[in-house]
Amino acid sequence: MTADRGDPELLDHLVGGSLAWLAARRDCFRLPPDATTDADPNLTLKPLGELAELTHLIASSHPRPDLRAAAEGLFAFAWRETREGELFAELIRGEPHATYPVEIYGAFAQAGLRHPAVEELVLTTTGLRGWRVAREDHTRTLGVLNAERRIGLAQHAGFDAEFALSGLGLLPEPWALDRKAAYGLTHDVFHLTDWGRNRRRLSPEAAGYLRLWLPSWLENWLEEQLWDLVGELLAVAACLPAAPYDAAAWQRLAAARAADGSVPETGAVPLPDDPTEAFRACYHSTLVTAFAGTLARTASDQAVPGPVAARAAAAVAGPTPCESEAAL
Repeated sequence: MTADRGDPELLDHLVGGSLAWLAARRDCFRLPPDATTDADPNLTLKPLGELAELTHLIASSHPRPDLRAAAEGLFAFAWRETREGELFAELIRGEPHATYPVEIYGAFAQAGLRHPAVEELVLTTTGLRGWRVAREDHTRTLGVLNAERRIGLAQHAGFDAEFALSGLGLLPEPWALDRKAAYGLTHDVFHLTDWGRNRRRLSPEAAGYLRLWLPSWLENWLEEQLWDLVGELLAVAACLPAAPYDAAAWQRLAAARAADGSVPETGAVPLPDDPTEAFRACYHSTLVTAFAGTLARTASDQAVPGPVAARAAAAVAGPTPCESEAAL
């Protein structure tokens, strides 16, 4: 990895192609009539929440206005699918202890999109004793704490204390990092930095650990052609100070992309013949590619002087401080 400016043309091409594919298939993100009752949230609410989370970041930080506009359109679509927040009120009434409605709502609340009933409900439900029950892992707890912060709620636990017990916080032996742990580690970074908006929250120790070991991890999952995880690791790289740019990894990710702009989660095209299965096989990796490309683009812009760099830096500098049903 090097700390050069990267390749803005390649990055913009990847972001633009990904957003175009997502826009052309936005109907696949639509929620079914039973979204609040019988539908599997992993197949309905989770994709919509991921769309909202990542397109909001792109819309608020990418230096190109056309790509920001494309992301803004997808984010607005996601909000309309929630019936401008009414969906979350129904979900919270049905599952008061569930965290996923709060996590997804947090992405919209951060953008200034609020729903009065949801605001009232979360004040009650997040104060319940059951809300403080330990999550299945510390990474998931970081996601919940981030959502509470975004909404303006009192955090039910200390973020720094939870982070210290997470995969990244413990600085685990790098040679023992398996696929599940790698996804957890990338999300530790995303929750800590608020999805790249506040890169300064990475401590020198964590940043040094990542800078040292990311090249090896990237090479491993490039060889396995796990493009989804490759994209997440490239996003993590873009969160580092003086963000390193791995030109070879980006070229290999670009080569994995299909002609229509989609990026398969793993392996090589062709995708399944069934449109629904094909969508599920690549929507997240395509979203992650657009997200990682945006972070890499804004990181490289911050490395040079000028008005574009100043605007990008202001866009990603956020305030200091969706595994289960809906976390990314």
